[in-house]
Amino acid sequence: MDNAFQFIMKNKGVDTEEHYPYTAMQGKCLANHLKHRVVTIDGYEDIPENDEAALKKAVAHQPVSVAIEADQKAFQLYIGGVFSDVSCGTDLDHGVLAVGYGVDASGVNYWTVKNSWGPEWGEHGYIRLAAGVNAKEGMCGIAMIASYPVKT
Repeated sequence: MDNAFQFIMKNKGVDTEEHYPYTAMQGKCLANHLKHRVVTIDGYEDIPENDEAALKKAVAHQPVSVAIEADQKAFQLYIGGVFSDVSCGTDLDHGVLAVGYGVDASGVNYWTVKNSWGPEWGEHGYIRLAAGVNAKEGMCGIAMIASYPVKT
């Protein structure tokens, strides 16, 4: 996530999705085409590794970029509910956005996470990942690498 924030600072912002659309494919960065900047940042903060309490504190104030393992079939085929499949490990391979947290009707704590795979995936593009699991890294490694942008 830090590389993305460094890119934003170096290039003095990011364009709108309309002017620089996400393609979900490997390709060449067109940094010299940035002409409609709408967001700038002054820095970023890393959340302490493997600290769900610190992650929760940060998410209470703003969305937080997190890395997770998303290559397992159970994750990719997720359609709803609180995801707690133990096949989801800590081999981080995907960046997503932690946007909230809560407790379901059964008393299970979860993170609300926005994915980039579109509204047809999961719960309208979101997944609820079990929180407070018996692993310091969190479900799918959500607590391993987390950071958020800073605007001063």
